[in-house]
Amino acid sequence: MKAPFAWDTYSDQPSIIRDKALKRQMRSSALPSLIKTFLIALIMLPIAFLVTFLLPRKKIRGDEFFGLGVNLDKEPNTTPYLLDELNVQKLLIRIPLWEMEKLDDYVAFIKTFTHKEVTIALLQDREHITSPTLTRDHLTQIFEALDGFCDSYVIGSTINRAKWGFFSVNEYLDFYAVAYSLKKERFPHFKLIGSNVIDFELHFTAHTLFHLTNIRFDALGTLLYVDRRGAPENSQLGFSLLGKINLIDALIRLSSKTSNELIITETNWPIKNTAPYAPTSEHECVSEEDYASFMVRYHLLAFASQKVSCVYWHQLIAPGYGLIDNREGIRKRTAFEAYKTMLSHLSDAKFIRYRQKGDEYLLICSTPRGHLHVTWTLTSAPIYTYKATA
Repeated sequence: MKAPFAWDTYSDQPSIIRDKALKRQMRSSALPSLIKTFLIALIMLPIAFLVTFLLPRKKIRGDEFFGLGVNLDKEPNTTPYLLDELNVQKLLIRIPLWEMEKLDDYVAFIKTFTHKEVTIALLQDREHITSPTLTRDHLTQIFEALDGFCDSYVIGSTINRAKWGFFSVNEYLDFYAVAYSLKKERFPHFKLIGSNVIDFELHFTAHTLFHLTNIRFDALGTLLYVDRRGAPENSQLGFSLLGKINLIDALIRLSSKTSNELIITETNWPIKNTAPYAPTSEHECVSEEDYASFMVRYHLLAFASQKVSCVYWHQLIAPGYGLIDNREGIRKRTAFEAYKTMLSHLSDAKFIRYRQKGDEYLLICSTPRGHLHVTWTLTSAPIYTYKATA
């Protein structure tokens, strides 16, 4: 990334833009798009809220649902063995578009996962946002190199944060259009995932779903973090995690710009005492024990919604937020074992019923081992028990 959009290698995200004059200038130039965002949200969000109560669940199976992010720069030789231990089958791998000189290394890394289902997350920088020709050239190189091995791509990330290079939804739609034109012309079998808004900022999501641009998403991706609210059951503006998922699902079903699929492409909690590796301030960080419990409960709630086709946990190895801390060798956190246990019970599960009563939560699924009952409270870790089917 070029200044002022510098990359923070500790937290695996762009650094905060310090140039306030630049931000004011760019936001001023983006004002027409921002007004459009506001007006679309003003109309569509109330409608979506009303129809959430009318939309049925889908049928999401456990073998489709669990995914994990892995990175080339995080112990690439050890990663395959750790994934085999977890028995996770779906992976999300980032390729930053500003690292095209490493494309051969990325392709070689990706092709080590021959028995996994790999989705590629293509990360943008400001240069690629402002240069459609450069973007088309680099996307073509990536698509050609991975055609026949990967056909699923997340196009862009975190589009509602200026440090990631976008200053308006219109800029993102133009950026996505480059990938979409390539799909139509040369790669019709590819699955393109947009629009990848971070956090519960549905005014941006609404704009990406209701517009006149000639594009379409094959699935809607969202970086649905809830870490600033603490536990995943906690609410924001009256919406718990389940409520947020239901509202996003309603927007999707109302839109003609996407298929009926919702994917959580990134989420996690930052971990205490890991600065500068934590991606947030210490105030939002949680203990390793809470991280493990929140992670499992997030997955259970998202699976209970039956409206999320896959959750990609971010990620396997990262000192500030991963299942493994690699600052001094490979140290498996409590969350690593919790994720492993969760998959051992739910990777072949089919949803039957979900119930919340006060502070008590119950998820019931069918499995080859009998009916699985998962129970938890806000102060206790999930418990897995089996009951014989009738």
